[in-house]
Amino acid sequence: MPQLASHMSASSLPRDGVLVGRVWDPSVGGPCVVRRDGAMLADITAVFPTMRDLCETADPASAAKAARGRSLGSVAEILANTPPETRVSTRPWLLAPIDLQVIKAAGVTFATSMLERVIEERARGNPAAAAEIRATIGALIGDDLSKLRAGSAEAMKLKQVLMEKGAWSQYLEVGIGPDAEIFTKSQVMSAVGTGMEAGLHPVSTWNNPEPEVVLVVAASGRIVGAMLGNDVNLRDVEGRSALLLGKAKDNNASCALGPMIRLFDESFSLDDVRRMQLSLRVEGEDGYVLNGASNMSKISRDPADLVGQMIGPHHQYPDGAVLFLGTLFAPVEDRGEPGKGFTHKLGDVVTVSAPELGTLANRMTSCDRAAPWTFGASHLLRNLAARGLL
Repeated sequence: MPQLASHMSASSLPRDGVLVGRVWDPSVGGPCVVRRDGAMLADITAVFPTMRDLCETADPASAAKAARGRSLGSVAEILANTPPETRVSTRPWLLAPIDLQVIKAAGVTFATSMLERVIEERARGNPAAAAEIRATIGALIGDDLSKLRAGSAEAMKLKQVLMEKGAWSQYLEVGIGPDAEIFTKSQVMSAVGTGMEAGLHPVSTWNNPEPEVVLVVAASGRIVGAMLGNDVNLRDVEGRSALLLGKAKDNNASCALGPMIRLFDESFSLDDVRRMQLSLRVEGEDGYVLNGASNMSKISRDPADLVGQMIGPHHQYPDGAVLFLGTLFAPVEDRGEPGKGFTHKLGDVVTVSAPELGTLANRMTSCDRAAPWTFGASHLLRNLAARGLL
């Protein structure tokens, strides 16, 4: 049986950079904003009561480094205490790194995943029909659109050809058209962190992980950092109808973020994100192993453009936002019955990793069996007030 604990060590964090996150401290009955100090985690909540407050400063990396803090314990000890099966409730454990920020996602930003969305739509959620449709669509438009820029004149010419052949799709519209798909992935305070269980809706029988870079954006629209994310996806539910996107994407424990936020500074910037290579590994209790990757250089829309479509004159988020940038990875190999493609089994351990951001590890369960979400924004504010921090 794959163990989450094996991924919960100091080596699951990047060696360099200004790293900040959140830890549940049982001694105060609530979350603390923390900064990595070498092998230790320092509580800086007295200076920044929420991660939102830190990210809204003029220079979050410098502000985090300058903040006074008390030691909460070692990185290794807190990570090891995070998985539910090994947790001692009287000791601190790691949480998802954000709190009051809105959780948004960009869809269909890579050509390969765009084609898979078209296939989902045409298969109407039936994985058995996907292989034949994949071959038909691929013969028409090919499978390498990595050089095609969304919204460009070349993209509009392709759109016209596809419409004439009756092959146009709502997914192609947002994949190569002028407007990006930006949707609400999950609710404020609902994300799970590394080492925790991630949820699949039990109605789904065709689903997959989506390894993604997630940008952290201040209320002004300024991008201040990045982390890893798993945008858990129910292919059969969304394939039945795009109007079921909420049911496919926003479920208990279906949004995983972490392990910590790496803030932008002189050693790490948006250009590093643009070049980033993400690795994915799925390990099943049955011995199944799947490896995949997502290369940010192949994205069809620049990350800054996606942020500009998320936040601006038409959309304001006074507590900031985070944005999943989409994934290149779309698993199509069979797992089990031929022609059924990949789908999760309960107990799968999914790891998303990149040298610059570390490793995000979660075990898959059904969302009704995952830990219920009970600590929301109102609970956070009451807890901080009781601690004299507001």
